[in-house]
Amino acid sequence: MKHPRIALIHATPVAIDPIVSAFQRLWPDARTTSLLEDSLAPDLAADGRLTDRMIERFLTLTRYVHGCGADGILFTCSAFGPAIEAAAKCVPVPVLKPNEAMLDEALATGSRIGLIATFEPTIPALQAELATMAGTKKQIIHVTTSIVPDAAVALRNGNAEGHDNLIAGAAAKLTDCDVLVLGQFSMASATRLIPALAGRTVLTSPDSAVMRLKQALHA
Repeated sequence: MKHPRIALIHATPVAIDPIVSAFQRLWPDARTTSLLEDSLAPDLAADGRLTDRMIERFLTLTRYVHGCGADGILFTCSAFGPAIEAAAKCVPVPVLKPNEAMLDEALATGSRIGLIATFEPTIPALQAELATMAGTKKQIIHVTTSIVPDAAVALRNGNAEGHDNLIAGAAAKLTDCDVLVLGQFSMASATRLIPALAGRTVLTSPDSAVMRLKQALHA
């Protein structure tokens, strides 16, 4: 499949540039389309949990982009894991959660995992996903988390540099880990400001997700 069509479904506009850039660098033959539904994150925050109605919305979005010709589908917001899992069952093409490829890499790297996010509901969603994956691998892990909501505010206000600096500051405090995971696509740009530490790997979602989809469609 030389020029597959990959549908990117976003809950926030700040996730778009990081993943489109990753496709341009790592898989330029893929044709990407973006669908933004920016009421998802505020509705999740208001409800405080994933409701059946929210899951049905994910099924609708997935069926829509598949009907438009998508050969693969990637969701780019980290707080909706169970909804994406449900959506993956309703179409006959690969549907990828934003962080599953990255979390696989994290578990392969070590058992002490530092997790940073700027959107609070991302943390429990990723912790649950990590726990499930680690259980499948019979791997015992220790997860340390950090939430940086001010970084999200800075990015929404157009202060990308402030956003990246706040994330780098949080990363500086998470030194006792084998791998540091930046839990949202929008955080990838902060990697350049996180100092390298011996024995600590820093992972971001976009590159891992692109490579996983490329492997899935070229298998």
